[in-house]
Amino acid sequence: MALVDIQVPDIGDFDEVGVIELLVKPGDTVKAEQSLVTVESDKASMEIPSTHAGVVKELKVKLGDKVKEGSVLLTLESAGTAAASPQPSPASGRGSNASGCRARPQRPACTTRPFSGCTGRAFIR
Repeated sequence: MALVDIQVPDIGDFDEVGVIELLVKPGDTVKAEQSLVTVESDKASMEIPSTHAGVVKELKVKLGDKVKEGSVLLTLESAGTAAASPQPSPASGRGSNASGCRARPQRPACTTRPFSGCTGRAFIR
């Protein structure tokens, strides 16, 4: 079990934003990409998601706090960072890319066949 500090990601052109809602509490189990807190600037409100899955151990912010990029929101106890962000398996076979998906075949350019659309079907005129 590893402790992971969840930080405020890049929030755009804002220096500081206020915490207006806490969506989790200590002891809650969260998934990766689950919303943790809602912050608000003078122009918009946004939810900040978790970067890891795990159990919330400690909240580092409270309602009304001002946070900025890099501020620690909370501490998670994670079963392991590898489980939160799985690595793709090595690609095998011909025509596969690094993620293991097969590459799409290249379509011929529209100009290779006169009077045919990009679909390769001939039009009757």
